[in-house]
Amino acid sequence: MADRYFPNEMPPYLPETTTAASDEAVTETSKDFLAKLLSLPYYTLSERLKTSALELKRMVVMETWGLSGKRVHDYTIYTGALGTAYLLFKAYQATNNENDLKLCSEIVKACDSASRDSGRVTFICGHAGVCALGAVVAKHAGDERLLDRYLTQFKEKIKLPSDLPYELLYGRAGFLWACSFLNKHIGKETISTARRRAVVEEIIKAGKRLAHRDKCPLMYEWHGKKYWGAAHGLAGIMHVLMDMELKPNEIEDVKGTLRYMIKNRFPSGNYPSSEGSESDRLVHWCHGAPGVALTLVKAAEKKKREIQEVAVPFYGWLSSFCINKVRLSNDSWPYFLSKTMSIPLLMGRWFGTGVSSSELACVMASVEIPTFFCHYTD
Repeated sequence: MADRYFPNEMPPYLPETTTAASDEAVTETSKDFLAKLLSLPYYTLSERLKTSALELKRMVVMETWGLSGKRVHDYTIYTGALGTAYLLFKAYQATNNENDLKLCSEIVKACDSASRDSGRVTFICGHAGVCALGAVVAKHAGDERLLDRYLTQFKEKIKLPSDLPYELLYGRAGFLWACSFLNKHIGKETISTARRRAVVEEIIKAGKRLAHRDKCPLMYEWHGKKYWGAAHGLAGIMHVLMDMELKPNEIEDVKGTLRYMIKNRFPSGNYPSSEGSESDRLVHWCHGAPGVALTLVKAAEKKKREIQEVAVPFYGWLSSFCINKVRLSNDSWPYFLSKTMSIPLLMGRWFGTGVSSSELACVMASVEIPTFFCHYTD
């Protein structure tokens, strides 16, 4: 398992330089290249990252789509071709390059064909992700007929089985994530409040059934384990719930669950992979502090003070832990290249320096390096 991960060697927080140090002096052959790079002025650094990331995007597209013969072996965003399409969509958002949008649409259509018989209903690992991204791309391309086709598929063909789990990758939270993506990019009620509300109520009800009395207000199981992480557990579910319209008592449940997790983290600052686990070794988006950090960023963004107050004291500190400890999995890098690891790379520098989370989100949108978490649903 260790062979699938490599250490993140990012240094601790570095202040931005105020001197007129030459950008050209920061070369990859420099002994202290990384420190100099992160000390560059905000705009200079973001432009360098953007340039490098767009080149990396080109390589990823070639490796995952061009060299595959443009065939879909895995249609998902998480580990397959739709992750490449999503990366192209993010590149289009950063550059307005129509070629990226056209290629994105081509890949989505291939993924649509490959996923028609799939019973999976989530954004990251299901047909819902294909329909959601397809609809948004069609809107940007001005193709109303294609937009209507993808939305019709989403609304009429995506059915949630009664035994569907509640987590992000394969469960109800993952379906809600697809709903949030559509509503942000196409219109607030593209997926109606009534449909989303029914799923939220199922998630809250299930969480209460497994909750520890007087301890954690909400708890969930996946394959017999009560996971805490973003992929299958509390961090991912709480993150998605914070995008929903919650009742006051449900806000208290989310807040109480986050507090329970913060209170019961390991002395190292990492978080258990599951309830009762004493193994402090998993530091991934799926399990451990990186996924939790991103959920706390989401909480800190919330205008509802009752949620915000839980997270603000912790996200800056937690980012420092993640930047030193995070491991990046090789099996899902096309998706995370567009959406997930920007936080460990960037938050350690910009949080606490007067840059708002919305500005950070803009940087993430333009710098195509691995946000789930920040799923700002963008």
